[in-house]
Amino acid sequence: MAEQEYDVIIIGSGPGGYVAAIRAAQLGLKTACVESRETLGGTCLNVGCIPSKAMLHASELYDEAASGALAKLGVKIDKMSLDLATMHGQRIDAVKGLTGGIAFLFKKNKVDWLKGHAAFTSANTIDVGGTSYTAKNIVIATGSSVTPLPGVDVDNAKGLIVDSTGALELAKVPGHMVVIGGGVIGLELGSVWRRLGAKVTVVEYLDQILPGMDGEVRKESNKIFRKQGLEFKLSTKVTGAKAKAKGVTLTVEPAAGGATETIEADVVLVSIGRRPNTDGLALDKAGLTVNARGQIETDHSFRTAVPGIWAIGDVIPGPMLAHKAEDEGIAVAENIAGLTGIVNHDVIPSVVYTWPEIAGVGLTEEQAKDRGEVKTGKFPMLANSRAKTNHEPDGFVKIIADAKTDRVLGVWCIASVAGTMIAQAAQAMEFGATSEDIAYTCHAHPTHSEAIKEAAMAVTGKPIHI
Repeated sequence: MAEQEYDVIIIGSGPGGYVAAIRAAQLGLKTACVESRETLGGTCLNVGCIPSKAMLHASELYDEAASGALAKLGVKIDKMSLDLATMHGQRIDAVKGLTGGIAFLFKKNKVDWLKGHAAFTSANTIDVGGTSYTAKNIVIATGSSVTPLPGVDVDNAKGLIVDSTGALELAKVPGHMVVIGGGVIGLELGSVWRRLGAKVTVVEYLDQILPGMDGEVRKESNKIFRKQGLEFKLSTKVTGAKAKAKGVTLTVEPAAGGATETIEADVVLVSIGRRPNTDGLALDKAGLTVNARGQIETDHSFRTAVPGIWAIGDVIPGPMLAHKAEDEGIAVAENIAGLTGIVNHDVIPSVVYTWPEIAGVGLTEEQAKDRGEVKTGKFPMLANSRAKTNHEPDGFVKIIADAKTDRVLGVWCIASVAGTMIAQAAQAMEFGATSEDIAYTCHAHPTHSEAIKEAAMAVTGKPIHI
């Protein structure tokens, strides 16, 4: 039947999927998007990026008041208390508003929402809830889910051993939360509950937190978090977790081997990473296979090994980031439409939305040195007038440039607004900027971003304010 035939079907409505669907429709293609959730937006919007930011923001405001930081600014609150139900309520409202916004955009752009789970029946046909749909092009954008940890069974409903979804919905502040994994998700959610009053212990298998980020940033972040009250057990392996009537007994041992010890916790958060969502798609019926990491391999244009099937986002190699998926969503739609869609995977910023924020783009100093001779410039936020005035002294900006060409290879920063600041660095790198280009670009005063200018000046050893 005609209504069951499309130019393009996107499987998944996360940041990559819904953006691909909208752009494909904008380009005149008859488009449908498959989504099994009751709301659009995928993990990011429903249980990930957005609701976590709602809780991060609210908990930061609470901590400012409870810690006395506001009182030091002359803002005195005689009586205050935590209303966790209301805090959860504003999180839910934020998600509702934004998921509804995507549904509106689907209607505006005439994108059909096929509700249910998709499974391939052939290379150009899928089944959704017993109905067959055919498309000239099918885009797999099914995202990722939490990586399980052997010996640790997640049960969000009980609220004892939880993943990131369960950690967003705890009905009360735990006395002691143990976070398994010192990556982005664990540190963000751990910091939420620390600010609201929990004791938080982070258990990390590696000898340092935030794997993949610049070494100096990792070390400085650890110092800052410790100062805030987070406890860390590094180079430590979790071997099991037993949920009891109240609380969890966690067993750990040194990563290199050694004596086992136990940790008593009220809540355990499992956040050791994510894995691609490919189960249930019946990829074999489409002629597709996955690599050793469970990912679908594509070429530069996001084509898979099977003509007419494309893949983007967390199911393909590369960092599992919403904005990466969004850019790939636009690119794949344009490629399907016969245009040229390109994503520069060398310039994908990453951000940790703790306090302060941590952000980076491009190469770490370690990676850059492996490739050749570099020069670096560093500027502390303590010397930035706006950060100092706002009582935000922690952090720095570091710029890594090629020693011969001066071309910027990477930018890393720790600052209260690092996530916003990093956009300038990404844009500069996209245009092939040198550190001199950034140093001679006028920055508004007083702003945190002046630290980027000063770090660029420091590359040649000539910062002004240190």
